[in-house]
Amino acid sequence: MLAGCASEFVTANGVRLHVVTAGDPKGKPVVLLHGFPEFWYGWRHQVPALAEAGFRLLVPDQRGYNLSERPKAACAYRLEELVGDVLGLLDYYGCERVCLAGHDWGAAVAWSLAMNFPSRLERLAILNVPHPAVMAEFVRKSPRQMLKSWYIAFFQIPGLADRLLRLGNYAAASRLLTSSGKTGTFSPDDIAEYKQAWSNSGGLTGSIDWYRAVVRYPFPVPDDLRVRVPVLVLWGKRDIALSAGMAERSLELSADGRLVYYENATHWVQHDEAEAVNRELIAFFKS
Repeated sequence: MLAGCASEFVTANGVRLHVVTAGDPKGKPVVLLHGFPEFWYGWRHQVPALAEAGFRLLVPDQRGYNLSERPKAACAYRLEELVGDVLGLLDYYGCERVCLAGHDWGAAVAWSLAMNFPSRLERLAILNVPHPAVMAEFVRKSPRQMLKSWYIAFFQIPGLADRLLRLGNYAAASRLLTSSGKTGTFSPDDIAEYKQAWSNSGGLTGSIDWYRAVVRYPFPVPDDLRVRVPVLVLWGKRDIALSAGMAERSLELSADGRLVYYENATHWVQHDEAEAVNRELIAFFKS
């Protein structure tokens, strides 16, 4: 556990979630949502800086990850349930409105929450995941993006990815992180933390079920796709899975948006450019 952080379990939207908290209990609330295959620790570089800046940090393990509950049915990972988890957390902690940041799958949840429940957000920060409508458009129309997204189809095979990623003490899952990031993005100590988290959740089935659910149970598309709250998009251009062009297209669906590219950062932009990302988040959430 990071210095200055506390760990607790809460029930939100009918599931037991592990939440790491930090910062001033009276400060402006900021929720950080991790992606695949991380857990709250994916924000390890941001939590101390944001807490020092005076924010109140709420950083959950999302359902299926680490110490949070792992429902067995893939339908339990529908996007509306994931959004419901965040709303449940806000209600539990008495937060009418928050600043929300999401990376990877956490960003998909954040986009969806902003479209459907804008009154609960003050500001939205997105790291390396496009607006859901843009993602769907690019997968349909761009052969390059379709090829980059091959793993989504692979994850649909029942049990296969789950077993392969677990073999050899999560050797393949570890390579997924290290091979897609810059040299040194994930230290041996970091990988040990991830392996422990994957073991805590009984493997990666819960996190893979997010991919299964999004294919089997598409999220209802709202009539208005535009995001009305201020949006900051931070994007590492060396992302091997997601085309940078989707970031610019996503801004077109944001009424008040700004995009910052990091030329030498990968998909793991909050690790690769931690100090720069921290500065952007702090300034954005304070403004």
